[in-house]
Amino acid sequence: MTGLAAVGAGIAVLGAGLGIGRIGGSAMDAIARQPEATSKIQTAMIIAAALIEGVALFGVVVGLLQG
Repeated sequence: MTGLAAVGAGIAVLGAGLGIGRIGGSAMDAIARQPEATSKIQTAMIIAAALIEGVALFGVVVGLLQG
């Protein structure tokens, strides 16, 4: 793995971590405001987090294949 590929994979993982953290924080704020909508908020949060994880995994795989 070359240095540039490692940097790209690291940026993908960093972006995913920040994105999922932001989703989690926003979901907690939304649940605090509307506790009756907890199940809908959690479902949307899990779907969004899964999509972000998929993109991050794709970025890491591409980084590893380039190296």
